[in-house]
Amino acid sequence: MAVVDVAGFIADLKDHAAEHGFHVHDERHFVETYSMRQAFEVDLHPEAACGGPLDLHLSLDLEPRTLMAFEDEVMSLSEEAYPSDDLTVQILFTWALPPLENGPDLLVLATELAGLGGTQLPTEVSAMDSFAEVTDAPQRSINVVARIETPLAGLYSGDFRGEERNWVCDALDRCQAISEYLLDRAPAWLGEA
Repeated sequence: MAVVDVAGFIADLKDHAAEHGFHVHDERHFVETYSMRQAFEVDLHPEAACGGPLDLHLSLDLEPRTLMAFEDEVMSLSEEAYPSDDLTVQILFTWALPPLENGPDLLVLATELAGLGGTQLPTEVSAMDSFAEVTDAPQRSINVVARIETPLAGLYSGDFRGEERNWVCDALDRCQAISEYLLDRAPAWLGEA
């Protein structure tokens, strides 16, 4: 039996995302049989974007060595002791838009999203141009990624919504703000406005 209930954390995170105005559309759990590495993935959409064009993907990749090191630490502690925050897992939020007819200026987009995400939810913006045929104009796709590291100790204790660890609410509020920003501008970028 694992010391940390990651599946329970993901289930609670999905419920909390629903409280913050997201719809959960799909969930996957992968276990690599050779290394026992685990990946949890959840597909979300803001309530206003269930028909598209924005996709939001939440993922948590769990390295087995990190989990085993944390379990060893917990087993060596006395009952009153609390595990350290040294061992962390990374949660990724990834936004994707379909190919855009009128892509945004990436520097402006990155600056605006940095203001919305702040230092608590730093974002990376990237774009990819694809060509269906050599003679066709490029189609630009935008990808936005935000990463949060959270200590396994918080998942272990279930204290990831407490006052000092309220990163879940803050992250979801910032995800909602970023989603709304992208949704507001998507029609112009897609050539619909």
